[in-house]
Amino acid sequence: MMNIYDEEISVDSETQDKLVFQADQDLGLRLDSYLTKYMEDYSRSFIQKIVKDGFVTVNGIVRNVSYTVKRDDIILVMMQAAKPSNIEPQNIPLDVLYEDDDIILVNKKRGMVVHPATGNYSNTLVNALLFHTKNSLSDINGIERPGIVHRIDKDTSGIIVACKNNNSHRILTETFSKHDIKREYIALVKGYPDSDKGLIKAPIGRDRFNRLKMAVDSKNGKNAVTNFEVIKKMEGSSYIKAVLETGRTHQIRVHMAFIGNPLLGDDIYGGKDKRFEKGQLLHARLLGFIHPVRKEYMEFTAEPDDYFQNALKILAKP
Repeated sequence: MMNIYDEEISVDSETQDKLVFQADQDLGLRLDSYLTKYMEDYSRSFIQKIVKDGFVTVNGIVRNVSYTVKRDDIILVMMQAAKPSNIEPQNIPLDVLYEDDDIILVNKKRGMVVHPATGNYSNTLVNALLFHTKNSLSDINGIERPGIVHRIDKDTSGIIVACKNNNSHRILTETFSKHDIKREYIALVKGYPDSDKGLIKAPIGRDRFNRLKMAVDSKNGKNAVTNFEVIKKMEGSSYIKAVLETGRTHQIRVHMAFIGNPLLGDDIYGGKDKRFEKGQLLHARLLGFIHPVRKEYMEFTAEPDDYFQNALKILAKP
């Protein structure tokens, strides 16, 4: 039987306590997989981060995430004290699509940042969620991102799911990481793709010349796959559906620009267009996944906002 016990410790002012595991089962697992299994309130990404940051030792030695757990290994996890959050709940109206004791889904409006960051601690989705849920959000993704499992860009509208407790957050994070989730977007792009249906498989990484952008990078990029289909050809543009197999930053925007059909309104990847100055015409229309607790498949849809609808009218062929 594996022994787990908690102790207070005073290694430094940041450390709150420690967890000690003595391995006698599940031998042969990677260190991050092993800890994820037994630290059920924490996501694998969180576990990987504390291992990489040196807060985990095996038999007194700092190991990497790929270390193979062996019999009688003593694994020490140093847990840091939570820092107080500066994020204030704000009474900002939300378009709530679904809510229960574990999760909440909202149709995020265009122009709203998902979570606070340095210099921007107000008027975000997180501020609104904290007020709406009375501070009942998971906390395993950091003090600035309570409840947040995934993100969509500030000027992208559409469906986003947040978690109210750590157990649901951990399970949904694993669901996203395994791509066991259905994500469908609609967008307006310049011109006409060479094919009415296509699959774009091109790795994405940070742009080497502009750190604010992402780019297709076959050497250093991470695997990225987007399926697209032309719904309707319009005046100098196409109305498309895009289904993600992966979830990289700016994925649809980068991939469509890569094939020569950047999103309309996308100043970063497509250039300015005076007709569409409120951001890229991209909407997260559908999200489907297995509920983390009830284990039932759920699917939600949300129609695009007036900005998107007006763009469809402007581009409609006579």
